[in-house]
Amino acid sequence: MEVERVQAIVSSSLAKDNIPLEFVRPEDEQPAITTFHGPIPDIPVIDINHPDQDHIIHLVGNASRDWGIFQVVNHGIPFDLIQKLQQVGKEFFDLPQEEKEVYAKPPGALTLEGYGSKIGEDVNGKKNWADHLFHKIWPASCINHQFWPKNPPSYRAVNEEYAQEVRKVVDKLFKWLSTGLGLEVDVLKQGVGGEEIEYLMKINYYPPCPRPDLTLGVTSHTDLSAMTVLVPNEVPGLQVFKDGHWIDAKYIPGALIIHIGDQIEILSNGKYKAVLHRTTVDKEKTRMSWPVFLEPPGEFVVGPLPQLVDPQLPPKYKPKKFKDYSYCKFHKLPQY
Repeated sequence: MEVERVQAIVSSSLAKDNIPLEFVRPEDEQPAITTFHGPIPDIPVIDINHPDQDHIIHLVGNASRDWGIFQVVNHGIPFDLIQKLQQVGKEFFDLPQEEKEVYAKPPGALTLEGYGSKIGEDVNGKKNWADHLFHKIWPASCINHQFWPKNPPSYRAVNEEYAQEVRKVVDKLFKWLSTGLGLEVDVLKQGVGGEEIEYLMKINYYPPCPRPDLTLGVTSHTDLSAMTVLVPNEVPGLQVFKDGHWIDAKYIPGALIIHIGDQIEILSNGKYKAVLHRTTVDKEKTRMSWPVFLEPPGEFVVGPLPQLVDPQLPPKYKPKKFKDYSYCKFHKLPQY
């Protein structure tokens, strides 16, 4: 095995009260020092089954401007399907290590898809306390079942059903986000790829950690996607940077957490904000999450919408192919 997985490290380090040095974050990133514990506002929670559509549009727009993140409830995805999604993901990570390695991201591959432990570069050479599995779930033309676990046997059916359900929610969100900018309902969706938008599933696996005060599951970042739809498990860990503070996201069973990503920030010319966030880990429990990243096809060019640019509001970003934007982001290179 070329790469040591965090899940494998845990079995050797839990008996001790330490973690390998490469996982210890600099002091200005350590959660014990940087998490805010004073009175804080909660991330907005929006009932998207509310009878007044204008009310939903108002709430979604405000949350996307002020926070870049919100939780949605009464979204229509059956709770038992969310539980199945979580169960089959957990069963995959409970498999013997060699069985998981069958799905490892091939060395040198340009794709993110596969089982792994590292994404992009860290300027300090540090590692995140996390393993993951990536695979696309929509559209059918971009799915590579090589990276879909065959065990548990129900994994494929559950993920296919979830893909259909999450697409319904996403279409509503795009319409509300467009309308909230004074645009036609389909403008934002078309601006990031329309029916060619790729749905990239990721399972994050954050094992118990002897020193959760010193490390992070994922360091601070904005998502390079257009939008991210995330299902968490019951172990807290998501933190959002708001008004100069790192604050904890409240766990709401069955809710979806919606992140505004870089591509919608660019498209909206900065009116909607990509949320800066990170993940902490737990000493006793495994945290898991299931984000689906909505991404333009690699060759698709995203730039500020002409409708949102004028002499008083010049473009803040240059149009760029998504594959080039991604390359710069992963390699910590300037975008422009």
